[in-house]
Amino acid sequence: MSDVQIHDDRVCALGEGGLWHPERQQFYWFDILGKRFLTRDPDGPREWAFDEYVSAAGWVDRDHVLMASETALFLFNLDTGARRPVAPLDADNPHTRSNDGRADPQGGFWIGTMGKRAEQGAGAIYRFYRGRVERLFADISISNAISFAPDGKTAYFADSMTKRIMRQPLDSQGWPKGAASVFVDLGPDAPSPDGAVVDADGCLWNAQWGGARVARYAPDGRFMSAVAFPAAHTSCPAFGGKDLTTLFVTSATENIARPTAGDGLTYRVETGLRGQAEHRVILD
Repeated sequence: MSDVQIHDDRVCALGEGGLWHPERQQFYWFDILGKRFLTRDPDGPREWAFDEYVSAAGWVDRDHVLMASETALFLFNLDTGARRPVAPLDADNPHTRSNDGRADPQGGFWIGTMGKRAEQGAGAIYRFYRGRVERLFADISISNAISFAPDGKTAYFADSMTKRIMRQPLDSQGWPKGAASVFVDLGPDAPSPDGAVVDADGCLWNAQWGGARVARYAPDGRFMSAVAFPAAHTSCPAFGGKDLTTLFVTSATENIARPTAGDGLTYRVETGLRGQAEHRVILD
């Protein structure tokens, strides 16, 4: 594994939602608290500003992503910035916002919500699938670690406050089947599990808030290794690059009284290990 490099030096209050677009061969991410969506074009940095919190996206086609905001899921044009409403998301609750999300292998999009002040149990995890939104899990405080095994039979998620990553069996259509079980319990004194992604071998890579690292776990939950970053709050990993071996990682300055020069930046590291291509969201 090569050395960690700075991918982008724009400071994010809360970097999140990393997405490698396979058709555009380009990395996108969010600054949730800054209400920004960011990328780097061949000729330099680019970003879009919003009037509400935005946090996660899944690609639909070359020009569009399904984006989650604090009130809705909407189609966003990456060339023009045009937006088209798709479905409401906690639109009648002014106290919550979207947080972590990722597309599943069946073409659905899982998206978690949370209280804007991280109120206990204020959020939930939803799934958008072919035109409808259904709540999967309630009483979630800080939704995170949404990711999927390569065979489409297992989902992972976390409520960061519990310090546990959960494993959820799925049916053939990608809906939860049976009860979730504990995949990794970090323990009460450990950093908090944040965003996660699963590689082509079925190993889960978890950014750990307060731990300045991304940890890799085997399919049985066994800790394998970790990559250290010069940012205390690593927040979301995503595989990308030509061979899907580059790990991109966002970070945050939120709740850091005296941020260092590395906090809030976006990083990349060549892992030598292959990730999964991001799955396409099917709208209907």
